[in-house]
Amino acid sequence: MIETNRLILRPLTGEQLLKYLRNDHSLENELGLKYTDRMISPELREALEQTIIPGAAGPGNNYHFSTLWTVISMAENRMVGDLCFMGEPNAEGEIEIGYGTYESERGKGYMTEAAGAMIRWAGTQPTVDVIVASTELDNPASSAVLLKNGFVRSGQTGTLLHWRLKIR
Repeated sequence: MIETNRLILRPLTGEQLLKYLRNDHSLENELGLKYTDRMISPELREALEQTIIPGAAGPGNNYHFSTLWTVISMAENRMVGDLCFMGEPNAEGEIEIGYGTYESERGKGYMTEAAGAMIRWAGTQPTVDVIVASTELDNPASSAVLLKNGFVRSGQTGTLLHWRLKIR
């Protein structure tokens, strides 16, 4: 787990990922949290089923790079968002970060704080040199999270903006 001034970032185990996907409050019950109204987008559902759950359970993997990390507000004792890395670092030491804040929790700075904590954690991992990310052109809030955490825009493909943060 990682703690910030306001948040707890908790990596979910394989069993917890299944509870997250069921979205029946069983995960909140297990973690002793208040219920959260969260929606699982079709894209996140697909990522969980196709990549995140198999990756987190893969033999020999450092599951911290493959699992979903839930973001918990300490003051509210409930989940407010999620982040993840898209697998272990590649041969160039790059990892990709993705994140989302639950709709009712947006605009409170949670994801900027959470992403900053994950970036600091990644900086302690000897195999990580660069963090990359992509945001939709029409999502300035997501781009702002990256800008506030020191990312530099590195390009654009269609409606996607690409970002890089060199750690070492």
